[in-house]
Amino acid sequence: MVKSSKKSPKKIRTQKTPAQLAKRTISDEGARRVASWNGAQKMKGDRRYHKWLQNKHTELPLNDRLQAFTDDPNWRIFRIMAEFIDGFEFLDSLRAEVTIFGSARAQTDDEYYQLAKNLGFALGKEGYTMVTGGGPGIMEAANWGAYEAGGESIGLDIELPTEQRRNQFVTRAVGFHHFFTRKVMLSASAQAYVFFPGGFGTLDEMSEMVTLIQTGKIPRNVPVILFGKDFWTPFLEWARQEMFQKDRYISEKDLDILQLVDTVDQAMKIIRKTAERPYGSFAAKGNQAPLQEPRKRLHRGARR
Repeated sequence: MVKSSKKSPKKIRTQKTPAQLAKRTISDEGARRVASWNGAQKMKGDRRYHKWLQNKHTELPLNDRLQAFTDDPNWRIFRIMAEFIDGFEFLDSLRAEVTIFGSARAQTDDEYYQLAKNLGFALGKEGYTMVTGGGPGIMEAANWGAYEAGGESIGLDIELPTEQRRNQFVTRAVGFHHFFTRKVMLSASAQAYVFFPGGFGTLDEMSEMVTLIQTGKIPRNVPVILFGKDFWTPFLEWARQEMFQKDRYISEKDLDILQLVDTVDQAMKIIRKTAERPYGSFAAKGNQAPLQEPRKRLHRGARR
C-alpha cells in the first residue's frame, strides 16, 4: 500500500475579533498593559522606547514626564533596580554599622528620644557607623547623638509625595522611593539592630529582621535588641504565651533572637560582642573582623 504524499493542510490561526476578545474580562491594570504593549510592538528595536518617551505625557514638564515614565507599570522595574544598585553601592563604603529603628513621632521630650540620642552618642564615640531611616523622632535622636560624638551618621530616608524626610544630623544619605528597597538596605550589612518603641512601621521592620534571622537569611549572631522593657515586655509575653506555648507557631529558640534591654550600657554590652558582617568588596577580599577588635581600626569615615 502506497502512502499518499499529500500533506494535510495547515490550520490557519485567525486573529480573534474584538467581540471574541471581549468575552474574557480583564482588569483595568491589565487593559493598560495590553494597550501599552500593543503600541510598543509596532515599533522595531530601540525605536519603540524613543516613541514612548517622546509621545507620552508631552503636555507635562520634563521632570514630571520623567516621573510619569518611572511610575508606568511596564517600566517601574528599572526604577527598582536602580534603587538596589544605588543602595548597595552606598553601603559598600560603610563599616561597623548598627541600625536603629523607632517611632518617627517621638518628640524631643520623650524618654526614648533621649535614650536613643545617648545610644547614638555612645556608638559614635566607639567608632560605629550609625544607620537610621534618616527621618524624625527616634531616627533623628540616634543621628543627633552620633553627629555630636563626631561619628558617621547615615540616613536611608524615604521619599514621600510632598517631602523627603531627612533630619539635619545626617552626614551622608541616600533616598528611596520604595519602602521595600529601603528596608533591604537597612538590614543588609548591619552587625546589630536596635528597636526602640514605635508604631506599625517599627513592628513591621522588627518582625522582618526576626524572620530573616529565624530562616537563616541573616546570621544568627546578629542581635535584635529591643530597647525599653515597659514597651516591649507585653509583646514578648504575648509571643511566648500565644505563639509558642499555646499554638506552637514558633519554637522556644526563636524567642532567643530577641534581647531586651533598658539602658544604654546594656545595649552597648551586647553590641561590643558583635563582629563586622562581611559585605560587598569587604567580603570579596575575604575580610572578617574578629570579635572585640577596636572599632577605630574598622571605621573609616568618622570625623575625629
